[in-house]
Amino acid sequence: MSDLHELSAARQLGALRTGEVSSRELTEHYLARIDRLDAGLGAFVTVTPDLAREDAARADELLARGEGGPLCGLPLGIKDLFATAGTRTTFGSAALADFVPTQDSWTVGLLRKAGSVFVGKTNSPEFGATCYTENEVTARPAVTPYAPGRYASGSSGGAAAAVAAGLLPAAHGSDGAGSIRTPASTCHLVGVKPSRGRVSPAPGSSFFSTTTEGPIARTVEDAALLLDVMAQPWPGDLYAAPAEESFAAAVTREPDRALRIAMWTDTGIGSAPAHPEAVAAAQRSAALLRELGHEVHEIAVPVPCGEQVQQAVTAWFGFLVQAAAGTLVPAERQALLTPYTRYLHSLGEQLTGIDVVRTQAVLAGYASAFLAALDAFDVALTPTINGPPVPIGHYLTGGVEGVPGLMLDWSCYTPWVNLTGQPAVAVPSHLDEAGLPYGVQLVGRPRGDAEVLTLAAQLERAARWDLDRRTLTPQ
Repeated sequence: MSDLHELSAARQLGALRTGEVSSRELTEHYLARIDRLDAGLGAFVTVTPDLAREDAARADELLARGEGGPLCGLPLGIKDLFATAGTRTTFGSAALADFVPTQDSWTVGLLRKAGSVFVGKTNSPEFGATCYTENEVTARPAVTPYAPGRYASGSSGGAAAAVAAGLLPAAHGSDGAGSIRTPASTCHLVGVKPSRGRVSPAPGSSFFSTTTEGPIARTVEDAALLLDVMAQPWPGDLYAAPAEESFAAAVTREPDRALRIAMWTDTGIGSAPAHPEAVAAAQRSAALLRELGHEVHEIAVPVPCGEQVQQAVTAWFGFLVQAAAGTLVPAERQALLTPYTRYLHSLGEQLTGIDVVRTQAVLAGYASAFLAALDAFDVALTPTINGPPVPIGHYLTGGVEGVPGLMLDWSCYTPWVNLTGQPAVAVPSHLDEAGLPYGVQLVGRPRGDAEVLTLAAQLERAARWDLDRRTLTPQ
């Protein structure tokens, strides 16, 4: 089976269970592709071939006895923002280039217990603070295989680049303002941002968070398989929302009724008109959904992202980065932080406790207004990216102070979903005349993960975006 990477993760798991392929064979196949292709993609920060071979050998022993977890023997990459016991975890920072955790984060532990074969850590920007994946740990930014001169977005850019290029069957990611969904769209993939509380944060993270972990995959079924493993609450999670059913089962059925879908393409930001291809992506998906029997109502953006909200978003990232860098990076190594991280760190240091509370209040009010405006609808449909994948270097053309505005102009469709805590599934739409990918997101009701995954799978069967998929061939 020379084209193992062309098979879906679900198909690979089936082949592992029947003995059609061994985990060792599958793992060696992916390690060889990583070795040949990753230098041009920037998908990995760290590759762990010895660990992967040990994991694969253990998986083969379990499979031979008819045992093993739901992902037993499947190669997987872990985003470098999440602790992996015994494996270098840099958080995208040169200041932490040699950091090796002694224990797994909660979700990483779940993926390990499910039998995954860990082949390495995927590339992320420093502390996940940007929608492009570039840092001072790796020599190459994470780029989309569809145009290697353009970013694979971020912060899960390395994960998306790896899956799109056939270096992984699926990958672990996280999403704080679109960081799973925009990389999925730049790489013609599926990305799932679960409902708040569906996937628990690392132990100790008990404060209210806009960030959640989730899967990046080639198909909705593959994403659902990973989500079933990841959506098991940590006992200390204050916001836990246990899954009521298997997501893998949900994607095998049709929606049980016609859904009311709100669709808009307005960006909500005065400085950022909607890109024609973003509009086309939403319209194409809306047309298919209507053909499938759903009601799609075109509306204006429910709540514009005004100047106060934009400032609050930047302040919130400053608070988060200052907290992360202040906790993880010793004072004597903070000079190794990137200029943009230092800029956010300085913003965070200037915030008083009252400033943080006020920032949260602004963002909470914005989120509440969105939820109220969408109450009459089952699903929202929007583009995920406002234009094509962005050329390398674009975001720093105006200095560090200009980065937040440029990022929001391009990724303006996604952050509101993190604030409301709703589930969202990013799916491909089309390739433009230059062969660049575009995508849309389907946003469900709070905790309506199963319903929106069911709809995404139905759209996938109708759209057949796999026909446009490209996989790199080693030279």
